[in-house]
Amino acid sequence: MKVRFPDPQGLRLNLKVPVGGTQREAHFLDTGVPHCVYLVDDPDQIDIVGIGRPTRYHELFQPAGTNVNFIKVLDPHHIRIRTYERGVEDETLACGTGSIASALIASLVGKVESPVTLIPQSGLELTVYFAAQGQTFTDVYLQGDARAVYEGRILPDAWK
Repeated sequence: MKVRFPDPQGLRLNLKVPVGGTQREAHFLDTGVPHCVYLVDDPDQIDIVGIGRPTRYHELFQPAGTNVNFIKVLDPHHIRIRTYERGVEDETLACGTGSIASALIASLVGKVESPVTLIPQSGLELTVYFAAQGQTFTDVYLQGDARAVYEGRILPDAWK
């Protein structure tokens, strides 16, 4: 399934976030929900909750807080990603808006170009398409597998 997303807003590059006993460089973009992106050497060696939770609540991202993505660019069209998601308050297996934010940030720092395939913790790849002009992005699309995982029924009394 391929879905178009609104143009992102609120870009902030090269933020210094003191977390985990060190200053970490992060980038921020709102892709419908707020996302902080850390470029790391190996996402599989990162303490997702230990760094994600304090980043999520850091004053730089208040009052709404932020989702936190840890990415490694594998080549100009592939990124490995792990995401700490606000609300869940833990790592999630995949995050569409986080994948979009990560692909766009990686593009801004000169590491990738559209289309970008992201490999999340679930292993089910997501592909981000976009048009870039300077620090502005348009025509942002997310493509990935869509699966029905639950089916429910709303009873007529719920509408009263």
